[in-house]
Amino acid sequence: MVERRSPKPNVEGSSPSWPVFIFINAGIYMSKIVGFGKECLAELRKVVWPTREDVISAVKVVLISTVIVAIFLGVIDSFFVACIGWFF
Repeated sequence: MVERRSPKPNVEGSSPSWPVFIFINAGIYMSKIVGFGKECLAELRKVVWPTREDVISAVKVVLISTVIVAIFLGVIDSFFVACIGWFF
C-alpha cells in the first residue's frame, strides 16, 4: 500500500482546492439545466393544442368504443361460461 503524505507534514485535512472544483462544475451543470429548460419552453410554444370541441369529440369516441368492447367481451364471457356449464 502506498502511503500518501501531505507536502506540509504539520498540516492535516483535505486539499483546499476541492470546493472550487465543485462550484465550477456546479456552474457548468446549472447552465446545462437552464439551457434544457429554455429548450423545453421553446418546444412547448410550438405545440398546437387541440380545441375544446376536438377534445370533447375524442372523449365521446373513446367512451363509445369502450362501452362497445365491454359489451362484446361480456357476451363472449357469458357464452364461454355457459359452454363450461354444459360440459361440467
